[in-house]
Amino acid sequence: MKKPKVDIFLLILIIILLGVGFLALATASIPLSLSLTGGATYYLFHQILFGLLPGLILGFIAFNVPLIKVKKLSIFVFVFSIITMLLVFVPGLSKTEFGATRWLDLGFTSVQPSEFLKLAVIFYLATILDDEKNRKKFFAFITILALVCSILIFQKDTGTMFVIFSIMISMFFCSKTPIKQTLVTICGAIVGFVTLIVFSPYRMERIFSFLNPEKDILGSTYHINQALITIGSGGLFGSGLGLGMQKLGFIPQSISDSIFAILAEEIGFLGLSLLIALFVLFFFRIVHIAKQQNNTYLKLMALGIGCWIIVQTFVNIGSMTGLMPLTGIPLPFISYGGTHLIAELIACGFLLNISRK
Repeated sequence: MKKPKVDIFLLILIIILLGVGFLALATASIPLSLSLTGGATYYLFHQILFGLLPGLILGFIAFNVPLIKVKKLSIFVFVFSIITMLLVFVPGLSKTEFGATRWLDLGFTSVQPSEFLKLAVIFYLATILDDEKNRKKFFAFITILALVCSILIFQKDTGTMFVIFSIMISMFFCSKTPIKQTLVTICGAIVGFVTLIVFSPYRMERIFSFLNPEKDILGSTYHINQALITIGSGGLFGSGLGLGMQKLGFIPQSISDSIFAILAEEIGFLGLSLLIALFVLFFFRIVHIAKQQNNTYLKLMALGIGCWIIVQTFVNIGSMTGLMPLTGIPLPFISYGGTHLIAELIACGFLLNISRK
């Protein structure tokens, strides 16, 4: 009997996106790396050592692990992920940046547990929704959603909360649950989100900055204005890879949240169109793989991962182009940050594993 083959098209897309990411980081990080370390490649090699290499190792394990074991262990993975999220609030273990406490300080590096929470939620929710005997799916779904969102609210991580909500509501809808339950959840989420904004001054400030980006161009709207200037500077063809000027200290977070804008300046509208097309192809390939699955658990897992990557992609792009309020959400496979790259490569390992079924 022939061993099922992995989805080569998906594998090629993953390799191309990783290649684009490291090429973008290699050029975008040079000024910042030189100013802070004296060397031109610090951030590039840090991403390789603490992002790519562990991500490839764990992704390879995910590719080979029996998926039935993942289902059985999903509850333990979810509980462990919640515990690591709570450890962020323990003094001495946490690390605060930009006024938000979202990182665990490991000494030699820091990790953001919410990136792994996305995977844990996908695994556990797929397990719950696959159980045909479970008549309390909606209650379980709401309980998980409320728990996760509560922790993320205290971490001041609205962007990740939106991404995880999108993942969960998409999986819930695709599991053929009653449509009225999906609508009730969305309406409740809208009310909750509006309440969160109204009673949170810094979130309200972000909304006002989004609605009126010219209000305070040297203060609260500086970032979005510099992002728009950077994107507009690229024109149709861009200034050329490595030749952009905005990364020379003009735009904040040039190698992480703002790397899309840096790419826009250097490869232009046409280059960005190709990059966005790659992400769209990546998503539709995942949908194709999900449709081929007879197992509901595997189908939901694949769809959850696909929703995660595509929503996060367009949240990042939307915030950089002024279509959404600014968030601290990285661009998948492209932005600097080891934790999110490791989580994404683990997810890719599982996707390639599922594609063989």
